[in-house]
Amino acid sequence: MKQLVPALFTAGAIMALTGAAVFITGWIYAPYIYTVGAGCIALAQVNTPDKGKSKTLKRLRVQQIFGALALILTGAFMFTTRGNEWIACLTVAAILELYTAFRIPQEEEKERS
Repeated sequence: MKQLVPALFTAGAIMALTGAAVFITGWIYAPYIYTVGAGCIALAQVNTPDKGKSKTLKRLRVQQIFGALALILTGAFMFTTRGNEWIACLTVAAILELYTAFRIPQEEEKERS
């Protein structure tokens, strides 16, 4: 299982990036590729074990899960909206994911020392 989570995350990230980048061309399968990739990212993040017990780490994990759900919601917006509303949702998801990607390792390091 330890090797599956990073592989799932990497494959999902490549698929989500490809689907989002190709969506502007109007390719019919781009939202499908993006949504499957976002689902893989969400599965990988949900299955990542918690390494700490502090309130800050728990809060950051919840934010990370919300970011993953926002990625999936972006895929739903790609299917249902006609404009570029999905970009706003993707931006929020990216900010949450980026913030937690830097803060979780910092907090885990604080807990170890």
